[in-house]
Amino acid sequence: MAKRKGWAVRQQRKPPDGKLRLSQAVSTFGPGALVDLLDDAVLVYGLDFWSFRDGRPRLIQEPRLRDDLAEQIQPFGLRLSQEAPFREPPSLADERDAASDHGIPVLEFPRWFVCQNPRCRSLMQGGSLDRKARSYVHECDDRSEGSFVPVRFVVACRKGHLDEFPWVHFVHPQGERCAAPGLKLEEGRTGDFAELLVACACGARRRLIDASVPAALPPCQGRRPWLGREGDAQCDERLRLLVRTASNGYFPQVVSALSIPEKSFGLREAVQSVWGTLCVADASNLSTFRSIPKVKEALAGYSDEAVLGAIAGVQGGLSPAREPLRTAEFRQIVGAPLERPGELPDGGDFFAREARTEGGLPEGVAKLVLLPKLREVRAQIGFTRIEAASPNLQGEFDLGVQLSPLSLQQDWLPAHEVRGEGLFVQLDEEAVRRWEARPGVIERAKDLLAGYEQWARQTGKPPPFPGARFYLLHSLSHLLLGALSIECGYSASSLRERIYCAPATDPVPMAAILLSTGTPGAEGTLGGIVEQGRRLRHHLGHALELARLCSNDPVCAAHNPHGDLAERHLEGAACHGCLFAAESSCERFNRYLDRALVVPTMACATAAFFG
Repeated sequence: MAKRKGWAVRQQRKPPDGKLRLSQAVSTFGPGALVDLLDDAVLVYGLDFWSFRDGRPRLIQEPRLRDDLAEQIQPFGLRLSQEAPFREPPSLADERDAASDHGIPVLEFPRWFVCQNPRCRSLMQGGSLDRKARSYVHECDDRSEGSFVPVRFVVACRKGHLDEFPWVHFVHPQGERCAAPGLKLEEGRTGDFAELLVACACGARRRLIDASVPAALPPCQGRRPWLGREGDAQCDERLRLLVRTASNGYFPQVVSALSIPEKSFGLREAVQSVWGTLCVADASNLSTFRSIPKVKEALAGYSDEAVLGAIAGVQGGLSPAREPLRTAEFRQIVGAPLERPGELPDGGDFFAREARTEGGLPEGVAKLVLLPKLREVRAQIGFTRIEAASPNLQGEFDLGVQLSPLSLQQDWLPAHEVRGEGLFVQLDEEAVRRWEARPGVIERAKDLLAGYEQWARQTGKPPPFPGARFYLLHSLSHLLLGALSIECGYSASSLRERIYCAPATDPVPMAAILLSTGTPGAEGTLGGIVEQGRRLRHHLGHALELARLCSNDPVCAAHNPHGDLAERHLEGAACHGCLFAAESSCERFNRYLDRALVVPTMACATAAFFG
């Protein structure tokens, strides 16, 4: 990271102000995220300000993901490059030589600071303070030198806008005029939020807890400082108090796709891979372009007529008809051939084989597929604050709802690829349908739907209710993640789920989960997941046994999402003692979980898929 003070870039070279992993720059700390450095609090700039060494970013290709996102963003006047739709975040070649011509710049935010001297506690803006070493200082009233730290509080709205907390306005709510506001942030003996008090030299005082009521704050001005001076927008939301380091300050919207072979789209993908050269090609000069080595290699085996048709399609922005992301992946994995002794993965990005297991598959499981080699591309399309936006069953977001953009001008998205391994478990579709028709499951689904509707009324425009089938798959996924992590050699936080769910009425009904692990920039993993997949009967039995009784029972088992005072409207029998997983592992922020649909519990014994 290279930090920008105000809007001016520091040109001198020095060590970077902070470090992020590539995966963090595409998720937790992407554009618009608040980050705590060692001595500062900063805001990550948007893509318009990202700089790549020598202007040469590392490009990532994934045609299926590109076509899917391009179709989604087109109605909003946005576009995605044909040749380079995804770029890996810039990295520093030498951490001791950070400069503004490469790296991810950040803006000092917030610009309000509080003195650490307990006898001072002055609130001041950074522009009125002196910089000494790596912190701001001033002379306190007791003539000691006080150092300043960024305030913990900012304001934001549900549309993702972000602004400084209005300290002067807040302590003078009735519009009183103060000639020279001298603000202090006083703390009680315990430092509890309820004891924080904002005081002015004019005598005005107000408790900060009053700001928890939206009416106490002014309307949102649509500030988007990560987009630069021209980034502000119109907004009709009310501002809300936000703790700078709170988990609800940034919810990245990440869409991913597995790299699966699609022979029917090979020509278009080949044309897109050399689009920078072929973008001006036509019938009169195509043969000349074919003589270029990289074009010759990409178009080998395709006729001129077919190539010209593909070029016309790309120029017209026409994407070929593709199946939804997860439906296509489901078909590919389910159709994997049986494994053969001694067979090794080939040189591609995807290798899957249906496994033969000792003792057969557990009851209710239709197929087990092992994937010793897979590649996943994850791209961030936006983010939200205050409330996370839930994707649909295909893992796609409604881009018209609460989407905060990553840039104003760019036609690419930040992305990274993960190479690793996984195992795929498909439930028996007929068994799932019979389970869905049982009276106990129908009643349980009504309770979950009632909680969902209560949550939806507070959210605005949520995705459709995923149904009891999704709750079953998601809960089973979390249980298997915990059981596998004990013996596979990977920690539970390094494992990741991918849910394949579609109702029985869908053209391609799905009821399966993919559990995988991988590392950005690495070529593979240790094989632990694949080998443990052969012991699925053992791991599933262990997971189900642990799920029958939670350490928080009977409270956990009896939890009803409808009318819950704790506002846990999207969970049934689920808590940190049984189902919750690390945020890096779960696709849905530990929502849509209920172990009562998987195994019998103390409060519900009639809705379990595994009786």
